[in-house]
Amino acid sequence: MDTFALVVTIGVALFFTYTNGFHDSANAIATAVSTRALTPRAALSMAAVMNLAGAFLGSGVAKTVSKGLIETPHGQSGMAILFSGLMGAIVWNLVTWYFGLPSSSSHALFGGLVGAALAGGITVIWSGVIEKVVLPMFISPLIGLVLGYLAMCVILWLFRNSNPHRAKRGFRMAQTVSASSMALGHGLQDAQKTMGVVVMALTIADLHDTNSIPTWVKISCALTLSLGTYAGGWRIMRTLGRRIIEVDPSQGFAAETTASSVMYTASFIFDAPISTTHVITSAIMGVGATKRVSAVRWGVAKNIVAGWFITMPAGAAVAAVCYWLVLLCFG
Repeated sequence: MDTFALVVTIGVALFFTYTNGFHDSANAIATAVSTRALTPRAALSMAAVMNLAGAFLGSGVAKTVSKGLIETPHGQSGMAILFSGLMGAIVWNLVTWYFGLPSSSSHALFGGLVGAALAGGITVIWSGVIEKVVLPMFISPLIGLVLGYLAMCVILWLFRNSNPHRAKRGFRMAQTVSASSMALGHGLQDAQKTMGVVVMALTIADLHDTNSIPTWVKISCALTLSLGTYAGGWRIMRTLGRRIIEVDPSQGFAAETTASSVMYTASFIFDAPISTTHVITSAIMGVGATKRVSAVRWGVAKNIVAGWFITMPAGAAVAAVCYWLVLLCFG
């Protein structure tokens, strides 16, 4: 196995993690920043630290990614497929970041892997893709939407007789906890996805043949995700924090608490790699709908949801083109 190809592929995987960090940092902190519960820099610092911590909480998602989606052959063809899948995800991350769309880095990665595998004539484990990717893609936002709505209804009932200004201050303080919980869940989910890809690369290179994740892989993926998070994703942060609804502290707390609960359940119980973007966006829609349905800017929401549906095909298409280019240049 060409060591250079392995090093380049791992480097690209870490760069994907970096783009994931600045692309998805808004997931954890957009509402906390928009309600002024946290300053932008303090929020980013907190998110980076919690992402780092979350990356070490489990390995179930990483194992799902490394073994349950495609059958990668050993040798140069397998490494080319992995490299191309990562490139497809990176390109889509950068495009959606530029336009301020909170699309899913996770589904861009999964789409990239599937697209590269199809282009290379490699077996795609469709049952795994449907069970671990497609079904959670539809189910988790619906759960986030419903639970966000219910959580906000409970908060409105419990605090119906409270002093509005005092309650607002209290929820601002509570948001530091709920935003931290979101960031921890983001690290738990998204750092593990890249860990799974790096383990795939090591397996293709015949340097790893167990279910464990090397410590250096955990550390490098966690640190890179944290650095990306600290770099910030201001365009997407504006979309989540302001353009869907005008979030107040109680709504921000409800959305973040709901989304983090869904992420922990998916990670620890089902080992399912879900999209943090999908869950927090749908939770924000749910809490906003309790005020009045028209409070949610459904036109913006519609564009976001449309982006969700095209993310996997777009990542797959870019990855397929990349694979053919790799074959043309090095085949």
